Amino acid sequence: MKKILIANRGEIAVRVIRACHDLGISTVAVYSEVDRESLHVLYADEAICVGDALSVNSYLKISNILAACEITHADAIHPGYGFLSENSKFASICTNSNIVFIGPTHKAIELLGDKIKAKEIAKFVKCPVIPGSDGVVKNSEDGLNIADLIGYPVLIKAVHGGGGKGIRIVNNRKEFISMFNQAGIEGEKSFGNRDLYLEKMIVNARHIEIQILGDMYGNYVHLGERDCTIQRKRQKLIEESPSPILTSELRKKMCDAAIRIVKAVNYHTVGTVEFLLDEIGNFYFMEVNTRIQVEHTVTEERTGVDLIKEQIRTAFGEKLNMKQDDINIKNHVIQFRVNAEDSNNNFTPSPGKLEYFIPSGGPHVRVDSACYSGCCISPYYDSMIAKLIVRGKDRSEAINHSKRALKEFQIGGVLTTIPFHQYMLDNELFLSSNYSINFIDTLLLEGCTFNQNSPMVLSQ
Repeated sequence: MKKILIANRGEIAVRVIRACHDLGISTVAVYSEVDRESLHVLYADEAICVGDALSVNSYLKISNILAACEITHADAIHPGYGFLSENSKFASICTNSNIVFIGPTHKAIELLGDKIKAKEIAKFVKCPVIPGSDGVVKNSEDGLNIADLIGYPVLIKAVHGGGGKGIRIVNNRKEFISMFNQAGIEGEKSFGNRDLYLEKMIVNARHIEIQILGDMYGNYVHLGERDCTIQRKRQKLIEESPSPILTSELRKKMCDAAIRIVKAVNYHTVGTVEFLLDEIGNFYFMEVNTRIQVEHTVTEERTGVDLIKEQIRTAFGEKLNMKQDDINIKNHVIQFRVNAEDSNNNFTPSPGKLEYFIPSGGPHVRVDSACYSGCCISPYYDSMIAKLIVRGKDRSEAINHSKRALKEFQIGGVLTTIPFHQYMLDNELFLSSNYSINFIDTLLLEGCTFNQNSPMVLSQ
C-alpha cells in the first residue's frame, strides 16, 4: 500500500488525496487538459494527463487510466464517485492487472448495479420492494399492460441507470409509449443499455439512505441514515442526518434490512442502500450505490469515522476495527451542495471563472472543495463548487449555524445555489420537515424565486 492513483477529479479527488497522505500513502492524480491547474493536481505527489476535456477521452477512458497506473507504478486505483466508480468491467480489469480496485468486487457491482437483480436480492432477504415489473420489460406494449395493472403514476427506469438519468414519470396511459421510448434512448446513450423496468411511483415519498461498511471477513456495521429528500429531478441538493421523521423503531428496521442486502452478495468496502419512505411509514428498497457517496461527509461528521480511510483499509484486506456498538452517532448534520447554477432559471449550469472564492469557516463548519479564487468551473463536468457541511447538537442549532455559514460563503463570477439554500432555511415546510421529493419541483412550478447574494465589495 505505497501508491494510489485517484481516477477522478474535483473535490472527491482532493478528499482521497488527503486521506492517503494521512495514511502515509503516495498519490497520483490524473487530469484532463482543461484540469491542468486544478487543486487535485497540485496536491498529489504525481500527476499525469490522460486526455482532452471530454470525459470519454480522459476520465472515462479505461486504457488511459491503466496506462497512467503502469507509468507511475501505482498499487491501487481509487475511483471516487461518478466516472468509472460503478463500472464492473473496470473493476475486473484492475483485478486481472494486479491493481487493487478500492471498492467492491466486480461481481458485487454487477449484481447490485443491475436494478432488477438488486431488487431480487432485496426480495430474497425479505426487504420490502416497490411493486412493479418482475424483470426487463420487453416492449412498450407489455409495459403499458403492466402500468395499467399496478396503476398510475408509474416510473420507467433504466436497468443500469443512475444520477437521475434514464427515468421517466408517467401519469397516464396516453403518455406511456412516448416516455418509454425516451427512457430507452437515454439509457442507451448514458449507460450503453436500453433495458427498462417499471415501478409504481410512491407519491410524496421521502428518500432515506443507509451508510454501510463491511470487510472481506463478513463483518458489517451501519453508520445510520441520511435524509436526501431535498432534490430536484433526482439530483440531491440538501442532505441531513438524522432524518427528522424517522422513529427509532423504523430506523432499526431500515438499517437491519440494509445489512441483510449487502451480506447476501458478500459485499465489502463502503456502500449505500437507498430506500423510499411513504407517507404512512412504509419503506421500500430502491437501489444500492456501490461507491462512496457525495454526501458521505454527513456521516463522517456524525460518527467521526473516516469513510475514505476505511475504504482503503478494507481494500487492502484489513478487518474492520469497529463493531456496531462502537459507532457513536451524535449531533445533527446538514450538507448543502454549492453548485454553479442559476436557481431562478431551472438550475441551469453557470460555468465561468471564480473572481473570488471565500469559504465559510469557524466552529461546526466543514467545507470540501477543489476551488480557489481565479479557478474556472468548466462546462465539461458537473457544476459543483463545494460542499458545505454544518453540525449542531440538534436540528435547530444546525440550522442556525448553517444560516451563518451560508451568509459567510462568498463566491464571485458565477451564479450559485447559495440563495436557494438560504431560502430553504426560512421555509416553513422545510423547518417543520413537512416535505417530499417533489418539494423543489413544486416550488419551481409555483414560480418561486431565490434572491441572489449581493456581491462583496472588496476594498481596493
